[in-house]
Parts: sequence; structure tokens; C-alpha cells
Amino acid sequence: MSKLQDNLYNQHTRRHESKMKLWRYAGLMLTYRCPASCAFCYYNCGPEADGLMPVDTALSAWQSLRKLAGDTASVHLTGGEPFVIYDHLAELMTQAHQQGLGRVDTVETNGYWATDRQQIVERLGYLDSVGLGRLKISWDPFHAEFIDLACIQILVETARQVLGPARVLVRWEKYLQDPVKFDRLNTAQKQTTYCNAAMDDSCRFTGRAASTIGPLCADKSIAILRSRNCSQSFLGAKGVHIDPYGNVFSGLCSGIIIGNINDKPLHQIWEWFDPTATPVVDTLFTSGPAGLLQEAVAGGFEPAQRYASKCHLCTAVREFFFDTGAHRGIIGPGDCYMGQANRLQEAGIVKE
Repeated sequence: MSKLQDNLYNQHTRRHESKMKLWRYAGLMLTYRCPASCAFCYYNCGPEADGLMPVDTALSAWQSLRKLAGDTASVHLTGGEPFVIYDHLAELMTQAHQQGLGRVDTVETNGYWATDRQQIVERLGYLDSVGLGRLKISWDPFHAEFIDLACIQILVETARQVLGPARVLVRWEKYLQDPVKFDRLNTAQKQTTYCNAAMDDSCRFTGRAASTIGPLCADKSIAILRSRNCSQSFLGAKGVHIDPYGNVFSGLCSGIIIGNINDKPLHQIWEWFDPTATPVVDTLFTSGPAGLLQEAVAGGFEPAQRYASKCHLCTAVREFFFDTGAHRGIIGPGDCYMGQANRLQEAGIVKE
């Protein structure tokens, strides 16, 4: 198990200064593909998305996390939607179980696949036998636009019978009691529903959420956001997400690549990660997303008057950098970014 002083940044800090936390969890994003295209998606997942994390890559990341955090290491399997590749998911968990890597803390799903009770019993029973800790079912007004409520109801009921109530989480269960019926809403009503849900449950305005919901909830001027840096977002991150291609994102900061496990093991990425010496990250660390504006504006970026959060501003600037090819290797991969044509389409603007 690593120690705080093993990290390069921590070696240069004084006793009273904040240190880089040890990464103790890793969210392994097995794919970007998902049957839903939720407006709140922190990435840009959907039916047309791609990517598949090889089993060996996932196992390597898991093993490296254990070198970092020892027995406190926590892995959750997510996507996209991991059940679109159920056989792959099952094979990964089987091999991890055989190698004694410990239980999977959480497997996340939107429940789209839960149409047959017997299949639910068989799948969850098998995953339980190879180390499933908890099943997390994503359910909210955003998912309700794409996923049949009946699937969620049968999955929740059956999963609690198979795994026990304490091992089945629903995000957010309150919407099961009062579900949103999107087929009855017009565009304006949908937008109001999006914004209300985002405010109620602290939506992070990155990925698709920045383009679809961010403008609806924008209430902060750039002057206000200039005072908000990201130092604690990087130092305080208790873990990472790793995408299907091996790209490592600090915490929930999707689309900012701080390393790749195909180039260097995860524990070594943590050891060498110094946010003050990493391009783009260093600016975010000291000045926040507003610090990126000068470069972006000089290149032609036109900022909006208001943003929903510093993450919304950050994503808008990074979308511009992605479109213009700036900071390649750090701003990426394309799966996390909508691209200019898609953003215009979401905004209702058709560009010839």
C-alpha cells in the first residue's frame, strides 16, 4: 500500500498544506455504449458510442489499485451501460474472483434489460457468486425519457429478493414513487423537468449535461466563477474513473486525461501526478476554468454571459479546445465531447 509521501506533488508541499489524497476507488467504464442518451450524462454515452475495456486491462487496473490502497481498494463497474456487454462483464468478474482481487463494490445499470424475471434472477445470481457487492440502479427523470418504468420496477423487486434490500441501491428512489411521463411533455415542459431535476440532485454539468441542461440552469456570471479554482477537486479526489481506452480521469472530471493505464500502471500515475505541473490541469488548479478563458478567447471562443457552474464553464471551454485540436492528449477522448455539429443540433440550430 502506498503512502502519501510517495506522490510527487506531496513531496514538495509543506506540513500544513493540503496533500494529494490516495486514490482508493476506481470506476472502470467498460464501454461508452448505452441504449439511452440521457440529457444529464456526465460523458456523452449513447447507442452510437463505442469502446470496450479489455478484461486484461480492467484486471491490471484493479491490481494496481490494490497496490495503491491495499484492502481498502474499491472498484465499481460502470459505463455507458455494462449490461449491453453482459458476457464481458461476467467474464471480468469471474477472472477477478478467481484471482482473489476482492468483491466489486458496485455494478451500475439503468435497467433497460430487465424484461424477464428469470433472466434477472440468473444474471444477478451469477454475479453474486463471483463477487458482486451491490447493484446500483440509475433512475431519475433523465433516464425516464428512455427506459421503461416497468423494467425498473421488476428489476428493483427481483434484485432485492436475490441480493437483499441492503445491496440494491436506486438513484433516485423518490422518482419511483412519482415517475415522470415524458411522452406527455412538450419541449418547454421537458426543459423545465430537466432543470428542476438537475437542481434537486446536484447534476454535474460535464459531458452532454453541459450542452443540454447547463444553458437552462445558467445563473452565474464569469466574474463570480473567477474566484473558484479546482485545487481541492484534484487534491481531494478519492479515486478515478478509467474509460474503455485506459484514459484516467480524476474523480468525476470527465474529458481531462491525466494518464493512461496502457502506458503506465495506475499506482505509478498517482505517484507521478502533480496537478501544478500538468498542462491545462495546472491552470484549473490555480485559477479554475475562468483561467482557461484567455487562451480560448484569443482563439475565437465566445463565452456566454452566464454558466450553471464552474464545471459548465470548464466543459464549454474544453469543447472549444477539442474542436480546434488544442491540448490533444489531455482534452479527450472524443467520446466525452459532443462536437460542434452535435451541440448545434441540441440547441436547435442547423448549420449547413
